[in-house]
Amino acid sequence: MTRAALYARYSSDNQSEASIEDQFRLCRECVGQERWQIVGSYEDAAISGASTIQRLKHGEFNVLLAEALDRISRDQADVATLYEQLKFAGVTIVTLAEGEISELHVGRKGTMNALFLKDLAMKTHRGLRGRVEKGKAGGGLCYGYTVVEKLDANGEPIRGDREIVPEEAEIVRRICREFASGKSPKAMPSI
Repeated sequence: MTRAALYARYSSDNQSEASIEDQFRLCRECVGQERWQIVGSYEDAAISGASTIQRLKHGEFNVLLAEALDRISRDQADVATLYEQLKFAGVTIVTLAEGEISELHVGRKGTMNALFLKDLAMKTHRGLRGRVEKGKAGGGLCYGYTVVEKLDANGEPIRGDREIVPEEAEIVRRICREFASGKSPKAMPSI
């Protein structure tokens, strides 16, 4: 009988933990259709799954089932290494999106995922640069500022506007003056 380990992961803080349960639900449906036995379920939140999965290949299962190859990892080297290690251990990777994973999947999907991440990083950088060039904050909230909450004509939030918090700004100015006069950060009083 096929012994399956289920694996689910969400890759960023922008996704929710419900994503993991949704992935497991779909995998359990597949296991039921295939009449496999579930011998374990493994999950990771907002980290690459390859490091965790490497600890799982102790003969307990012969199929690793995930929603898609990019749920295991988007890093091509991680996927290729894991694929070879699991293959050596007699474990087949199966995904709902791609089916049984072969060397072709690893190479093609790994390249596509790497290109996706590179493209995403470039677009994110471009967007942040555009916000900064418009005089808006690029992200995050720095000490000395507060978020300005305004809506545009369509009722959508306007992002990136900040206001100076006068009390905090005075502390920042004091720190800058003391540093400029030669005082080390350790010698400065705390806030």
